[in-house]
Amino acid sequence: MARNAKDVTDAELAVLQVLWDHGWSPIRLMAETLYPGGTAAHYATVQKLLERLEAKDCVVRDRSRWPHAFRATVARDDLISRRLTALAEKLCEGTLTPLLTNLVRETRLTAEERSTLRQLLDEYDRTVPPEETA
Repeated sequence: MARNAKDVTDAELAVLQVLWDHGWSPIRLMAETLYPGGTAAHYATVQKLLERLEAKDCVVRDRSRWPHAFRATVARDDLISRRLTALAEKLCEGTLTPLLTNLVRETRLTAEERSTLRQLLDEYDRTVPPEETA
């Protein structure tokens, strides 16, 4: 698991997104996805990003394969949660309400997205004890 959401740079996040989309992947596939028609320097960049992500326990390498393959060990939803929580701490003194309110207000949600949010809130109301919501 990543030490802290802010430890994942935008470049590292791009690598994680490829892994989330493709699962186990060799460096070449990631480099071609991130840098279509890229050079050896792009390949080396992806390799270095993977080394950093591996050191942060965000990816794991399968050395039994050739070429070595990588997969993300941090789930997309977990990273989103940590980043949003960190953002709420930084901008909103730890409360998610202003952050969520602004996201909903500024984003044109589809009917399906609104329905999903309603279901999530309904589920939350059913599962969280009343004393925690007060």
